[in-house]
Amino acid sequence: MSSDYNPPSDPLVFLHDDHEVVLVDKPSGLLSVPGKGPALGDCLITRVQAVFPTALLVHRLDRDTSGVMIFALTPHAQRHLGLQFEKRQTRKTYMARVWGEMAERSGTVDLPLIVDWPNRPKQMVDHENGKQAITDWKVIRAKNGESRVRLMPKTGRSHQLRVHMLALGHPILGDPFYSHGQARDYPRLMLHSETLQFRHPDGGQGMRITAKAPF
Repeated sequence: MSSDYNPPSDPLVFLHDDHEVVLVDKPSGLLSVPGKGPALGDCLITRVQAVFPTALLVHRLDRDTSGVMIFALTPHAQRHLGLQFEKRQTRKTYMARVWGEMAERSGTVDLPLIVDWPNRPKQMVDHENGKQAITDWKVIRAKNGESRVRLMPKTGRSHQLRVHMLALGHPILGDPFYSHGQARDYPRLMLHSETLQFRHPDGGQGMRITAKAPF
C-alpha cells in the first residue's frame, strides 16, 4: 500500500470547531491515522493537529472514504464521544454510488462480518463466527446502470457498508477491494460520510453536521 499512497494535498475543509470538538470533511485517499512506516505518516489526524494541536482520535474512516469525521480537543470530549460511538448513540448517514439499478427502494442488510484473514484487510460474511452488522439503505435514484443510495449503518464494523452492498449484488463503484471490471473503473471509492449526529460533550446538546458528497 505504501508504494501507491499518494494522498491529496488540498487544504482541509473544517466543518465546525469549538472548545471541545472539531469536525472536518476528510478527503478520499487520505488515511485517518498513520500507517506502518514513514511512507504512511501523512494522515488526517496529523493534518488536523497542525491546526488544533490537542486533537484526539475518536473514530476512523477508511482511507478511500470521504466525509464527516469528528476529533476531540480534550480528554473529556474523547471519553464522552467514545462512549457515544461504543453505545451506538451517534447516527451516521453515508451517500454511495453502486453498480446496477436496485429494484427495491429500501431495505436492511443484517449479515455478520469477520476479517478475511488470508486477504486482510478484506472482510467477509460469516454466519457462525462473525460479529453482528446491520445497515439500513434507501435508494435516492436508479438509472444509467447505477444507483445512488443513502446508507445508515446501525453498527460500525470495518468495511461494513462495502461488504453489505456487495452482498446485495451492488458493489460500491470504484471499490478497490470488492468491485470488479467496469464497477472498479472509477477515480475513487464512491462512498461518503454525509452526516454525523452526536451529543456535544459540554452539555449534551444534539448536533448534526453535514458535508455534501462530492460525486
